[in-house]
Amino acid sequence: MQKIDQACVNTLRFLAADQVEKAKSGHPGFPLGTAPLMYTIWDRYMSYNPANPNWFNRDRFILSPGHGSALLYAMLHLAGYDLSIDELKNFRQWGSKTPGHPEYGLTPGVDVSTGPLGHGFAMGVGFAIAEAMLGAQYNKPDFPVVDHYTFGLTSDGDLMEGVSSEAASLAGTLGLGKLIYLYDDNKITIEGDTNIAFTEDVEARFKAYGWQVLRVADSEDVEAMAAAIAEAKADTMHPSLIIVRTHIGFGSPKQDSASCHGEPLGAEALTATKEKAGWPQEMFYVPAEVKEHFDSKLVDCAAKEASWNALMEDYAMVYPALAKELQDRMAGNTMVNLQALEDIFKDTAKNATREASGDVIQVLAAQLPALVGGSADLGPSNKTIMKAGGWFSKLDRKGRNIHFGVREHAMGTILNGISLHGGFIPFGGTFLVFADFLRPTIRMAALMGIQAIFVLTHDSIALGEDGPTHQPIETTMGLRLIPNVSVIRPADALETAMAWQQACLNKTQPTCLLLSRQKLPVMHEYAATIHENAAKGAYVLSPAQGEAKVVLIGTGSEVELALKAQAKLAEEGIAASVVSMPSWDLFDKQSEEYKASVLPAGVTKFAVEAGVPYGWSRYTGSEKNVLGITTFGASAPGGVMLEKYGFTVENLVAKVKAAL
Repeated sequence: MQKIDQACVNTLRFLAADQVEKAKSGHPGFPLGTAPLMYTIWDRYMSYNPANPNWFNRDRFILSPGHGSALLYAMLHLAGYDLSIDELKNFRQWGSKTPGHPEYGLTPGVDVSTGPLGHGFAMGVGFAIAEAMLGAQYNKPDFPVVDHYTFGLTSDGDLMEGVSSEAASLAGTLGLGKLIYLYDDNKITIEGDTNIAFTEDVEARFKAYGWQVLRVADSEDVEAMAAAIAEAKADTMHPSLIIVRTHIGFGSPKQDSASCHGEPLGAEALTATKEKAGWPQEMFYVPAEVKEHFDSKLVDCAAKEASWNALMEDYAMVYPALAKELQDRMAGNTMVNLQALEDIFKDTAKNATREASGDVIQVLAAQLPALVGGSADLGPSNKTIMKAGGWFSKLDRKGRNIHFGVREHAMGTILNGISLHGGFIPFGGTFLVFADFLRPTIRMAALMGIQAIFVLTHDSIALGEDGPTHQPIETTMGLRLIPNVSVIRPADALETAMAWQQACLNKTQPTCLLLSRQKLPVMHEYAATIHENAAKGAYVLSPAQGEAKVVLIGTGSEVELALKAQAKLAEEGIAASVVSMPSWDLFDKQSEEYKASVLPAGVTKFAVEAGVPYGWSRYTGSEKNVLGITTFGASAPGGVMLEKYGFTVENLVAKVKAAL
């Protein structure tokens, strides 16, 4: 290793180790072992500009084992990002920009939040899909306006998690040649040697997936790693995994042991490690030549972005319409004509909200070039296929539909990666009950505050014969529990149009659209009310005739039942209003005055939803005032299921009268 390379690598190592030691918390083993990998990527290949961390055509970097965050922060600091040495000293402390795991939107230069192992790896596949698709759609001869790589570090833990297998398989199938991971092959996990639970041939496994697999025998050989990355870049038809034999805790008394994974080295061991490396004992020491080495790159970093900006200006002269469209997509500009979506259904009397969603997707695909998505092999059932969108593949990069295969977990993480890349509104479909496969990815989208749309159909026991394995009971409420997730369960086609509009406009939250399998009447008689109020999350759909004695609150398919019960109660002299509540979270954002007008104080409230009643008391005052389900479903036709579980006019009316 050249002298300057060694100095830079050691600076990274000890800035990371010092962060962990000062915080008395963290993971020093990974940074000590993989600092040369990080350095080689950033020093020899990464295209970036610290003055503008969000430059669109930069290379993306993913630290999939997020527990090694101290190494990433050290790298960003040296590279010139707005991350001071004081922030490194404040590692893992309240209010710092250096949290325990990297957080998107908090730390300049962090392209993705990582922590749940495997997620970063899989999101990288989303980044690579986004780059390939956007490039195919907009690049022209002499105008490679979208042209960058996704680099990353991955670990044993990442590759053990199932989501990485799902994503790697798809990446190989799609031939994502601009995705390059360096694999930290240190053969140690928290519980000991990887042989206790991980004995497969990783090289053979990834070759079987369709990846190019390269090996570097010595992690201290920067030139060998640089040559391997060059070879990886030369293969444009296969993603690349570069297996690097590393040593966790390199150079420390705890090298190659599990004890240096998740706890500080300790003052004595850190001192010994620095002595062995010939490194000053001073904490957070950065040699002048290292600072100069990285500072000297800043002019070139700025020049790369300036060159791209000039290219974009020339592109706009030659291809003005495409340039405007691309600029809008990069900026996230979105316009959705709600009336155009509602007009789809002017002659429709009855349809399932999943069918309505499919119809809306066709119109949105024409309105929004950024819309991209697919399904976990359930497109015909989820109605998620854009008929004029084409299919993204190794041979056709322009296609906007993606075959995710039966891979819900990977689908969700890939959607997150596409969203983080920018330029897209990504969606993915499956059955609502399988949202449990997606839950970690929905949570991460919510944590990062990014847009991803989850189309979740077959939303209740009314799906029928497939039985309890496919019938969601607790799933809807479980999604509502995740902070910063918008959950919308529309009652008909018109509310479905609203739901899609809100999902496309919402840039800071993932949105879950919960859609029916069974057909529901399109509520044309309430069209004006729906158009005006549905986006508020809850609204008075059908006012009481006279002073209301009870407010019936319905969501999704149960709104129809609430309207029928309203009519029956009126026959018995009980005035009831019906509130459609497609979204708790949208309603909770409204003013107190508006919420009181929908759910007035002093009036009995009764909710009906084909799911668990838990949580409804926030609106009804008591879970006794809810017609819900507290057991699993059964296998029978949908209509029979609803009758057997009490979702009938007679039963709802009886329960309302009992509540009164």
